Order: sequence, then structure tokens, then C-alpha cells
Amino acid sequence: MDDQRCDAHGAAEAVARHSYGKLVAFLAARTRDVAAAEDALSEAFAAALADWSRNGCPENPEAWLLTVARRKFLDSVRGTRREVPSEDLEQMTDAFEVGADAEVLPDRRLGLMFACAHPAIDKGIRAPLMLQTVLGLDAAKIASAFLISPATMGQRLVRAKSKIREARIPLLIPEPKELRPRLDAVLDAIYAAFAEGWMDAAGTDVARRDLAEEAIYLCRLVVELLPSEPEGLGLLALMLHAEARRPARRSSNGEYVPLAQQDPALWNTRMIDEAEATLRRASALGAIGRYQLEGAIQSAHVARRRTGRADWAAVVQLYDALLDISNSPVAAVNRALAVAELHGAHAALEAMNRAAEDSRLAEYQPYWAARAELLARTGAREDARHAYDVAIGMERDDSVRQFLEQRRALLDV
Repeated sequence: MDDQRCDAHGAAEAVARHSYGKLVAFLAARTRDVAAAEDALSEAFAAALADWSRNGCPENPEAWLLTVARRKFLDSVRGTRREVPSEDLEQMTDAFEVGADAEVLPDRRLGLMFACAHPAIDKGIRAPLMLQTVLGLDAAKIASAFLISPATMGQRLVRAKSKIREARIPLLIPEPKELRPRLDAVLDAIYAAFAEGWMDAAGTDVARRDLAEEAIYLCRLVVELLPSEPEGLGLLALMLHAEARRPARRSSNGEYVPLAQQDPALWNTRMIDEAEATLRRASALGAIGRYQLEGAIQSAHVARRRTGRADWAAVVQLYDALLDISNSPVAAVNRALAVAELHGAHAALEAMNRAAEDSRLAEYQPYWAARAELLARTGAREDARHAYDVAIGMERDDSVRQFLEQRRALLDV
């Protein structure tokens, strides 16, 4: 990198986007303290902004940050802020020296993810913990993904990191026999990361686009590690199917295009073919789970590429099976929309009203958007306007918000 043209902020942002999780995982594997690793890395980034602006960007920003973070951590444990047994400090110092300045930083993220799913950590916080420590999502985004308040999520994350330190949980990939009980939480975190990246349909938000790519990459690692686990294959198929439609999700003018109006010719055929083959591999293993069913739902939508129409009967049937095993309010909302295509808006609203008994849906934007559409189809204009107003107020994507505003305006025509 040319020192004279160094953009310190841009360089630091790029490293944070691409390597934050790798750096935290590498540090935490040696310190056995996730929170301390995050603090040390945060201080290293702050130091980088000052140093790189003054002296130019280093040839290997990852190695520079890792060296500084290592020094910050060791300084903190030698000082008055924390008490660490001398033998532990010596072990950490030795561990840092092994490969710490390697040109290619080892990717320890999968190990950290499985460590975050340790039985000593509360089941409900395992996936959120992975999202923050490995993928760098903040508490507010994670809370939104899991339909709880940011304050509650933040408190739970702090407690979980303390548990890792106090229980001295090793932050490495566990023994093979321990992998399967932890797999569900790892897959949940990968999918939540993908969903966050999926929100940027046009791919203009680099951080979010990277999240979707990273989620697929991490899932491929899981499949390599556990090739006979059908749910890992199911999740990979699901994400590939969804990512295959990215080119069709926005018009050339950047306008939102609903799935039913997308041009199947724009879908990525190579990704779809891989998704279908992966789903067949999962099916052959003979154990149906949530991600296989969600992948199968995406596969049913792909039928429109061949026949010109979606197989809504198959979609509803698959959602029924998914609800039997997951009782997910999100799946209930999506099922209601499929019912509308098969049996009409009134039948869909009945299904939607049953789903609305789950209080979490009150904070779920797609529920209000779906409800507004169904109410509009039945002629309940006032109720539809209210639902559109709520959905528009909660929507973060400008193009989706504009689409909803256009749909609301049609109520006055």
C-alpha cells in the first residue's frame, strides 16, 4: 500500500469488515477471554487510525493490528486492571509468539463459534454471541434478528462472555463427539448473519454483502467438517437459493421487486444448480430438519423458472411441516402469504390472525407489511392503511419503504 496515498480510515474499515472475526478469534483462542480480546482489538484499531494517518498504512494491516492488540492485552494483564496467575500469563505470552506475525492469519472463527455453543453457555445466547464475537454485529442488529430488545441482548452478551472467562472454556474446535450437540447454534448464527446481509438486496452496502458471502463461506466449512449432517447441507442450499435471486431483487432503477414479480431469467443458474444438488445430498441422509425444509421451500419457488408459475400448494405443505417442528412466527407469516396465493386473502388473514397471538410479531416489520397487503386485498382500507403506516415506519431499506408507500397510495385510488 502506498504510504503517500494511505487512507487510514478506509484501510481500518476494510480490515474490520474482512478480518474482525478472524482477529478476535485468533486473540481469544490464546487469551481465553473474548471480552478482553475485543477490548484489545478495539484499542489496536484506535492506535491504527492515529499511526497510519501519520506514518502510512502497513503492508500487512492484519499483522500490525494483531501485534498491537497482543501488546495491549499483555499490558493490561500485567498492570493493575486484572489479576491473572503468573503461569497463565506465561502461557498466554508463549501462545502469542506462535504464528502471531504470520503473513496469512489462520482462520479460527469456526473454532470460536463452536466454543460459543459450549454447554456451560445459556442456549438462548449462543447464536447471538457468535454473531457479535465472530461476525462483528452490534447488539441492536442482533436483537432485531432475535426479536428482543437491544438492552436485554446487550446484558445477555456481557454475561455470556464472563461465563467463557470464568469457566475457562477453550476457544477451539471441540472433539468430534462434541460437535453435533453444538451444531444447531452454529447454524442459527450463520443464518442470522446471512439474513442481515440479505437485507441489502442491491449489494451496495459492502459490509452487508460481505456478511452474506461470509455466511455461505462459513457454512461450507461446517459442511466440510461435518459432511454427514443434513442440516448443514440444508442451510447451505437455502442460502444459495436465496443468494441466486439477488440480481432480480431490484430493478435497473434500484426499485424493490417482490419475489412474485421477479424475472427468473435473472436468477443465478449456477447457484441454483448447486443448491438443488446440495438439497438432494441432504435428503439422502434421511433426517428432515428446519433448514432442509426452508431450502425445499426455496426450491419450490424455483419451479417458476421451469413452468412459469410457482407451486403454491407445495409451498404451503412445506410451511406446514416447518411449523410442526419449529413453531416459528416468521414461518407462520410466510405461510399465510402462500395461503393467499392458493386460497385467497380472507383465508390468509385467518391464518395471520392466529400467528399474531405471538407477541413478538408486533416488532416484526414483515408481519405488518404482509398484513397490510392482505387487508388491502379484502377491501379493509382503513386497517390496511394503519398496517402500512406501521410497516413503513419500521422499514430500514429505502427502496422497500418506497414500494410500501406506493402500495398504500393505491388505497386512495
